[in-house]
Amino acid sequence: MDAERRLELAERFLQEAVYQSRAKQAAGTALHQAALDVQRQCGLGDGPAVVLDLSPAARELVPELFPAGTGPHVAPLLRRWIERQDVLDRERNHFLKAFRQRHGFDRAAYTPALLAEFESGLDRINAQVTAERRAVAAELLA
Repeated sequence: MDAERRLELAERFLQEAVYQSRAKQAAGTALHQAALDVQRQCGLGDGPAVVLDLSPAARELVPELFPAGTGPHVAPLLRRWIERQDVLDRERNHFLKAFRQRHGFDRAAYTPALLAEFESGLDRINAQVTAERRAVAAELLA
């Protein structure tokens, strides 16, 4: 398998770890909000939930990514990525909330300049997420 394909699989592996953790985080946030009868700022709760149990999809990637088995670096790296992804997702959510509070929720009503500002902000955040995920994926494979 070529290096680019392995890097793509490593990125998928990292995303699977985030999805597993988000499922737990979503359940915890929903229970917490219901108990307090409040709405949290960005919907992600107070902090990341870190789940290091691999999803079925992530387990399928292990033999391709780590033919000799996973090393001791994998779990700490997954934890670090899950926590960092949580921060990046909060930044995205806070950007969306602030922008919508200033300019409204109806994107169809945005002027071309406002729409460009909105899309540029999202593109910036998404590019940062992609770059950081790719760097961690490369580290995972090192």
